[in-house]
Amino acid sequence: MTDTPIEQMTFEQAMKELETVVGQLESGDVELDKSIALYERGAKLKAHCEAKLKAAEEKVAAITLDENGQPKGTAPVEGL
Repeated sequence: MTDTPIEQMTFEQAMKELETVVGQLESGDVELDKSIALYERGAKLKAHCEAKLKAAEEKVAAITLDENGQPKGTAPVEGL
């Protein structure tokens, strides 16, 4: 695990750490207290990844097309 606060992680960093957490939990070689801490961190990492994905999806949804169907810029999501 890294020392980087979850809220400062990129999507890729958070996913990599989440995969590590899941691997440790699945191994069954972790003490109960550490398992609980890993589960809590994993839940926070999952939520962070979901928020990053949602933001990316909204940005993609906001791309506007010109008359030829080519991307020409973005529009505010709330305007869609």
